[in-house]
Amino acid sequence: MMVDQEPLNSIKNLTFLFGQIDMKIKLIRGSSQGTVVAYYMSSDQPNRDEIDFEFLGNVNGQPYILQTNVYAEGLDNREERIHLWFDPAKDFHTYSILWNIHQIVFMVDQIPIRLYRNHGEKGVAYPRLQPMSVQASLWNGESWATRGGHDKIDWSKGPFVASFGDYKIDACIWIGNTSFCNGESTENWWNKNEFSSLTRVQKRWFKWVRKYHLIYDYCQDYGRFNNKLPKECSLPKY
Repeated sequence: MMVDQEPLNSIKNLTFLFGQIDMKIKLIRGSSQGTVVAYYMSSDQPNRDEIDFEFLGNVNGQPYILQTNVYAEGLDNREERIHLWFDPAKDFHTYSILWNIHQIVFMVDQIPIRLYRNHGEKGVAYPRLQPMSVQASLWNGESWATRGGHDKIDWSKGPFVASFGDYKIDACIWIGNTSFCNGESTENWWNKNEFSSLTRVQKRWFKWVRKYHLIYDYCQDYGRFNNKLPKECSLPKY
């Protein structure tokens, strides 16, 4: 397995607290079942915060699944899955994370596909204190990634290559002072009130994704949580 991480080398020692990250990715072509391409932010602490894009491979001719997840204070189990409306292995597409004091927005080519709001005042954990680094990986997830682990990696189809192209990071570089990144300023534009929710156009796109492309939402999985869904599931998304 190979992942082209050359564009990430210059930022591998930096951590950030809030901002926007845009990453161009082209996924594995052909038979990719069992593989997981991941692009994410992580605090790498025992009770870590993490914001994940995970691309779950599939047998040739079947669509990739894009799984997103949020860890807050070490707790996850917040997966959502969608089918993309294009072939992500044909060309580069831009996958973005907007993370601010108000919300986390996952975007594909600037279309919002998922929101996770800061409901900290209502007792919902939210990533807000731990700086995170930007990371990328390609790994063996054949025990679960494709049809619950039914389809294993076909090693005869290797090497498996995922490519990461141009990236843009406009974020608060961590210097040990939380208040420096929490403020609203020209530099910290992402914390401004205008980015506390989606625009009218973004809301329309978001509803379109939820209606036509969403295939799993932890907030609809009553069996998994014994009919006691996490608190954020009953609170506004935007």
